[in-house]
Order: sequence, then C-alpha cells, then structure tokens
Amino acid sequence: MRLLQLLFKENLQILSLGIGIKRWLLIGAGGIFIISMGLAWIFGRLLDLRPPKVLPVSIEAAILIIVGVFLLSGCLYGLYKSLGKLMFESKNIDHLITNLKSRKLTSRGPKIVVIGGGTGLSVLLRGLKNHTDNITAIVTVADDGGSSGRLRQEMDVLPPGDFRNCIVALSDAEKTVTDLFQYRFSKGQGLEGHSFGNLFIVAMMEVTGSFDAALTEAGKVLAVRGTLVPATMENIRLMAKLADGTTISGESQISKPSVPIHNVYIEPEQPKVHPEAKAAILDADVVILGPGSLFTSVLPNLMVPGIKDAINKSKAMKIYICNVATQVGETDGYNVADHIIALQNHTYDEIVDFALVNSTNIDLHDRYAGEPVIDDGTSLRHAKIIKAEIADLKHPVRHTSEGLAREVLSLYHNTDRNKI
Repeated sequence: MRLLQLLFKENLQILSLGIGIKRWLLIGAGGIFIISMGLAWIFGRLLDLRPPKVLPVSIEAAILIIVGVFLLSGCLYGLYKSLGKLMFESKNIDHLITNLKSRKLTSRGPKIVVIGGGTGLSVLLRGLKNHTDNITAIVTVADDGGSSGRLRQEMDVLPPGDFRNCIVALSDAEKTVTDLFQYRFSKGQGLEGHSFGNLFIVAMMEVTGSFDAALTEAGKVLAVRGTLVPATMENIRLMAKLADGTTISGESQISKPSVPIHNVYIEPEQPKVHPEAKAAILDADVVILGPGSLFTSVLPNLMVPGIKDAINKSKAMKIYICNVATQVGETDGYNVADHIIALQNHTYDEIVDFALVNSTNIDLHDRYAGEPVIDDGTSLRHAKIIKAEIADLKHPVRHTSEGLAREVLSLYHNTDRNKI
C-alpha cells in the first residue's frame, strides 16, 4: 500500500525521472489486463457467450491467467528493484524523490577505475560513490600482514583486508552492518586480531567456490555501489631492492628498514591480469592511481603487466592522487615530483596526465612521524600538477573523501580530453 501511495499521491514527477518505473507500470497494467481476459473467458463460457473453441475452457483461461500473473509479478519485482530500498529509507515523498533524482544522476556518472589499496583507496571510494555508481576498484593482492596475512598463509587465499575496507566504503548498508564488517576480535584463540569482514569473505569464498563470487555476495549483503576486482588472482609476493642493494621480501617488511627504496617488483614477474580489471581500464573515462602507500599499495598493481599495458592503451583521463604526507620507511623526504618520478620509473612517462596534490597547510608535529608532501617546482615529464585543498584537518595525513571526489569530477568535466 505504501508503494502505491508513494507512486500516486502527488507523484507524477516520479514518472519523469527515467529510472525504469514507467516500463514496469506498463507491464503490470498488461498483466492485469490479461488476467482480466482470463477471468472474462471463464465467465463468458459460464454465461454461454462462447468465442470459437480452440482448447478446453479451463486450459484457455489458465494460460491467460498464468501469463498475466507472470507479467504482474515482473512488474512488482521491477518496481521493488527501482524503488524498494529507497522507499523504505525515505521519510516522505519529497525525500524519496530527492533520493531517486540522486540515484538517477549517479547511475549516469562517469566510468571511474581506481587502482590502489589500503586506507587511501577506501577514503576516495567513499566520496566517489556519491557521484557515480560506475566505479571499479582494482585492489592490490600483495598484502601479507595482519589478519589478511594470516588468512593468506593458513588458507591459501587472496588477502581480504583491503577488499573489506573497500566494500564498507562503497556500502549503502546500515551503520550497524558496516560496523559489524569492520569489527576486530580482541580475544579468542585463533580469532584475536581477525576482523569479522575478513572471515566473512573467506567463508563466502569457501561456500561459493571462488574469490570473485565471494566479493559479489559480500557486495550484495552490504549494498555496494560499484565493483571490486583483484589486480590478479595469482599469489604474488612484493619484493623491494633498497639503495644499498639489499633485497626485502614481503609487503609488510618493506617499510621497516631505514634504507631508501630503490625499486619494487613482484614474484612471479608475469602474473595474469584479472580480465575484468583489464576490461574496466580499457572502458574507463577516468583511471585514478592512489591515494595510498606508493610502494606497497599503488605500485604492486602496476607491476602486473596487464594492468600497466591496459592503462597505456586506455583513452581515459589518468590521475595520480599524491599522498598528503610522506610515509616513514617508504617515502621519507619525498616531494610531489619524487612520487611521480617513482611511478614513471617503474612504468612509463605517460602513466598519468595529472597529479592531484594537497595545498592545505597542515601541521603534523607530534601527531605523525611523516612530513607534508610539498611541490618544490621540479619540472615533470608529461604529468601536470593540480593543487587543491583536499587534506582532512581532523586527520591531516588523510584526504577528505568528498574533497577528493569533487576535485576528480571537476577535473574530468572541465578538461578538454583532446588536449591531454
């Protein structure tokens, strides 16, 4: 009843939103008409108003009624898909219409591929989902620390932690559900240190038989707006060569030495790219690298040859989001140019068109061991630096979700891509 009230009480404007309501109403009307024909068929026979006999009356009427019920069921299902969740969340009709208009805009938003991992990736996704539903997050699978590392070692699965954070960031579920997904056990033999979401994803993988299917089902539970894809399905290990020639094995170990990182690579060196990741990059309007740890979140994805090659072939606008602050053990002393040059040295000069850099003055003293990443005016090959106030003043080493999304969308809409 509430659905009908919302549809027909001062709601003709809903029909103009272009979200598929009119088609379902027409299908429902057709179903009701055919059901009525079936009933009329029966009563016509009872009253001896007989059309030419083709089949027994019971079969003729049953066919019409079944077809009508099928169409009417399709109508109700389609309306539920279009309106159901928003209908129950809406306080009144005006609120519903506002939500529907917002969903219409996001459904038609640009196709954005975000490549990275860690906290930075989830911060960006949380802002982007308010502007477009067409998001693909390509997530690193090199994590080997904490709960993810334990599950990876004990169960031979891809590390679920970064995927869990991205699922929560893209979720439209109630806060209680997202809090549950992020809940970390503080005690319990074998459970301590694990997050519920990590265990859920691994359990779902066991039930469905694949990591991809587990991500899909987890996305349904948390009403995710977007798609999550591993860079590769292979079990890769991140390696780093330090400035003194030392080799470090494992993502969780790379930031521990005090010696600068010379370069990173993965083993095996030629893992097969996930086909959905490659397809998404080639079809994207915007490809974003970062934010996140340069050597342990962003570059591991680019070390997968198919990812790097797809970016090179893609016609999308390519943006690197530079970290607000340097990361101890990884990018000590790095300025903006150092981050971009590291990307280029590991890939090729045209890996990004733009670098989005924070211009907000931040004070990190006594709060964080790193230093603000500054632009010292160093000239760059190909990449153009765009400055914006995108630091989160409450957590100054992080970006603001909405600020990042706003700047990315502004850059996309206001730049002539033919001049890139």
